[in-house]
Amino acid sequence: MKRADTADLAGSTALGALAAFVLLALTVRGRGGSPLFGDADLLAWSVGHRPDAVVAVARAVTFTGTGAVPYLLAALAGLLAGRTPRRRVLCVAAAVACLAAGQTLRYGVMTLVARPRPATRDWVTQASGWSFPSGHTTTAAITAGLLALAILARAPRARTALLVTVLSWGILVGLTRVYLGVHWFSDVLGGWLFAACWLGVCLYATARFAPRTLSGAADPVSSSTS
Repeated sequence: MKRADTADLAGSTALGALAAFVLLALTVRGRGGSPLFGDADLLAWSVGHRPDAVVAVARAVTFTGTGAVPYLLAALAGLLAGRTPRRRVLCVAAAVACLAAGQTLRYGVMTLVARPRPATRDWVTQASGWSFPSGHTTTAAITAGLLALAILARAPRARTALLVTVLSWGILVGLTRVYLGVHWFSDVLGGWLFAACWLGVCLYATARFAPRTLSGAADPVSSSTS
């Protein structure tokens, strides 16, 4: 894909995800933060299906959606995307900045919506702050998206397996937040939509405005054929 085509696709994705996210956020806000359709049922199912071993696995997965792990993975995405030492440095900086800025914006939105979490009696892990959109979900989804873009840029032989692994991780982190009782599913959906929008914005900006030394690293076609 040419840079202009990549920018157009990324921009369209960002706008579509933004529209869906705003609609969901307004619905959550308009209902005073109360559960939306399916939220209570999914939480009730989670509370009723919690073997100790599964809870332990869910806690381990959810742990990877916050703290240093996502930043290390974002840096790895930058290293994978760059084809020269200079590009690697630029891509690592861009990936880490994308993640950090996305987290900051998400926190601002979370404060504006101010949705309470589910009742603490249903929690089997620690959590703090408001509920929408889910922070772990957003962070993991942005990180998974960065890794997926890096994998596409380098086009390794095991690309499909790697993409499935990375994207599955991004999805599972979000689902564990519901399973562990600290978020409604609509919080998780909001995190996925927010991440899709932010990744689209970052990719659009990279394709449109970044020097070719950086944006060229994210061009799947040029990287795999050069």
